[in-house]
Amino acid sequence: MQKPEELQLEAVCAIDAATSTTDLREIELRFLGKNGSILGLMKLLGGLSKEERPAFGQAVNSAKASVEAKLADRVAELKQVEQAQQFEAERIDVTMPGHSPRVGQAHILQQTTQKIKRVLGGMGFRYMESPELEQFKYNFDALNYPPDHPAMDDQDTFYIDDTHLLRTQCTALQGRVFETIKPPLRVFTVGRTYRNEAVDRTHGHTFHQVDCFMIDEGISMAHLKGTLGVFARSMFGDEVSVRFRPDFFPFVEPGVDYAISTPKLFNGRWVELGGAGLIHPNILERYGIDTERYSGFAFGLGVERIPMMAYGIDDLRQFLENDFRFLDQFKFEPLTSA
Repeated sequence: MQKPEELQLEAVCAIDAATSTTDLREIELRFLGKNGSILGLMKLLGGLSKEERPAFGQAVNSAKASVEAKLADRVAELKQVEQAQQFEAERIDVTMPGHSPRVGQAHILQQTTQKIKRVLGGMGFRYMESPELEQFKYNFDALNYPPDHPAMDDQDTFYIDDTHLLRTQCTALQGRVFETIKPPLRVFTVGRTYRNEAVDRTHGHTFHQVDCFMIDEGISMAHLKGTLGVFARSMFGDEVSVRFRPDFFPFVEPGVDYAISTPKLFNGRWVELGGAGLIHPNILERYGIDTERYSGFAFGLGVERIPMMAYGIDDLRQFLENDFRFLDQFKFEPLTSA
């Protein structure tokens, strides 16, 4: 059996030779743990005589206290060394250039929407919103769509139930406005619309529209063309010309598609931008608006079409695919300044 003094000397030598706090933890367990060699000597007290026990117990306690003090000093010493090593390993050169954080920016469609709002707002039109989950009566009935009209086939959509659907056009705002606001009025909206389309380069099930309408005394196609001319020049530049060609939409009469031409885009070729016309008298009469006194115009277009034309983008799917290689190209305000 080793004496307490011998185990104390052995422990002190091991502590002096330790090179890490991990080593010291192992030494502590080996000598001072529950089954350690020094504390284990206390189990021998029962086999000693009554006269031997006090001296032996005192010797064990003295060895234990000495080893604990040595351990505490050595732990403090090695902790300083290890911390210094860690700091050196993690040291950085603060004089080196850092990595610039990625800065967010408005999506190209959001940039375009904000410009549309500035342009139409500057022309005296009031911005309003309507629900994306729309009632059938506002999306079709209020817009002069007869039941089972063929024009509805072009707007196959997503129905929630028999009377609610995801809106197919922002023109659905008209009925809600006519119920609460009496002419004269100028209103526009921008929002998402939905149609059950097979997604490809030129079609999507989710897209954005701007819809604008005005009612006042004596409104004619001349007012419509003048308004569209200002809008188009604000969005694409001062060289833009606007062209009307007859077209059919249930909610306008007469109806036209309008195209723009500018030397900056497509070598001056005419490019269709949207649909427009004078608001159908049936719609005005439905909401108690005197058609002998008032008339109005409306026009709409796809928001995606504006940056597609301005930047030559040929696939609208890129707007919603969240590819930074595409989106990072549009860090500044799109198109020309209003």
